[in-house]
Amino acid sequence: MEVLRTRLPARGTVLELASGTGEHAVFLAHHLARLTWQPSDRDPEMLASIEAWRRQPGFRPGPVPNLLPPLELDVSAPGWPAAAAAAARFPIALVCINLLHVAPWETAQSLFVGAGELLMAGRLLFLYGPFKVEGRHTSLGNAAFDRSLRKENEQWGLRDLEAVQGLGEANRLDLEEVIEMPANNLALVFRRR
Repeated sequence: MEVLRTRLPARGTVLELASGTGEHAVFLAHHLARLTWQPSDRDPEMLASIEAWRRQPGFRPGPVPNLLPPLELDVSAPGWPAAAAAAARFPIALVCINLLHVAPWETAQSLFVGAGELLMAGRLLFLYGPFKVEGRHTSLGNAAFDRSLRKENEQWGLRDLEAVQGLGEANRLDLEEVIEMPANNLALVFRRR
């Protein structure tokens, strides 16, 4: 959370892509109270879960006021940036936590194409999750996790940092920072040029 606090602008709307259950959204919106947090997901069950988390009394009495209702959004679908822009009015940043390793490579490609279209110059794309570096796993645990993911779905698996960086470069997003995080995860900060 501190990584986001020190890198995101002080105010504006952050669009979280593939928000999952909504737990991250509630936590981040509460701790980054000057930002408006727009969660999204493509799965109706996840959208319902996000809404349930949003309505729960959180870290203070009542719902988190800067957390918007979830947006139905599929980053693997063509045209997702137009739907996102209509709802989030050109966000100051995109945040995507733990998606790339549980989705086909085409989803990563679509995410970067859309981010390049949606983000204005100087705005951020923030990715978080496990990655390989120079084609190698950063830990034995990540190697085992990658094997289990590929066993579950052959299109899934930890992505190579350099391949993800290449997607950014092809879509006017420069990898500005790689931050080592707990549990052998990385935070990748891309800036739209």
